[in-house]
Amino acid sequence: QAVQLLTQGITVADYRPSDADGSVDIRVRFPSDERTLEELQSLRVPTNAGLVPIANFVTFEPSPRTGTIKRIDQRRVVSIEANVAPGVLVNDQITALRGAIEGADLPESVDWSFGGEAQDQADAMTFLVSAFAAAIILMFAILVTQFNSFYQSFVVMSAIIFSVAGVLFGLIVTGRPFGVVMGGIGVIALAGIVVNNNIVLIDTYNDLKKAGLSPYEAAIRTGAQRLRPVVLTSVTTALGLMPMVIGLNINFFTREIVYGAPSTQWWTELSSAIAGGLVVATVLTLVVTPAMLMLGEKRGRRHLPAKTTTPIAAVPAE
Repeated sequence: QAVQLLTQGITVADYRPSDADGSVDIRVRFPSDERTLEELQSLRVPTNAGLVPIANFVTFEPSPRTGTIKRIDQRRVVSIEANVAPGVLVNDQITALRGAIEGADLPESVDWSFGGEAQDQADAMTFLVSAFAAAIILMFAILVTQFNSFYQSFVVMSAIIFSVAGVLFGLIVTGRPFGVVMGGIGVIALAGIVVNNNIVLIDTYNDLKKAGLSPYEAAIRTGAQRLRPVVLTSVTTALGLMPMVIGLNINFFTREIVYGAPSTQWWTELSSAIAGGLVVATVLTLVVTPAMLMLGEKRGRRHLPAKTTTPIAAVPAE
């Protein structure tokens, strides 16, 4: 026990904080200025002949410390853990480490992989990409059934491309990095929001064409008639997200308004992605969608077969 007091200490109890999952050991040991090699050499231990310095029968020499040997599938594994400084992106550090490890002359028997937050991000990215692809396929199938046109369905889905540019714009304006989890969820949620504007525009365009208007007049009137509802819907949605975008936290019980509260940090990236993508996609949709509808009409007319007339010979009456 005397040696333990000079080294790792003696565990006397454990403590589990209310905000933690695990317990913390409570150890008793000497102060740091008394836990030196000189103190260990002069440490006296009780024997039959009395207290004897431990240096009389112990030889001190440096050697690599191996506390535990971890094995996975009967192969020895060494885990190296580290945290990044505030403001430093994990992906940038992983890229630098990956390049350094690949350039190192490691034995062929050594395998390496990144875990922890990097593995969690990779798993989240795989899941979000699969969910996004499934959502796109399902929405496209529903749109083809509704409009009975592949081209108009593609025009509706083009709003998703515009929204991705808006997501990057919103994150740049707010100074937020693109996170795999919250940013990916924002892109998927935004895809289901921005297509509504195009559905409304194309449905109105088809109704006006059925009423006898030319494609050009139908496209112009579609933009004019649906400008107000589309803009109001997008503006009200974006304004509703502004408290989360700027990190505003309102406590109605204590009547306090706090900016940048810890509870808002998790949602700022998600709200910035949705608000920025919605605003940019709405502006581009009102201009690009009517133009794409007119382009589709012109291409359709160009590929129609030309009508041929067969001359009818006049036969004189007898």
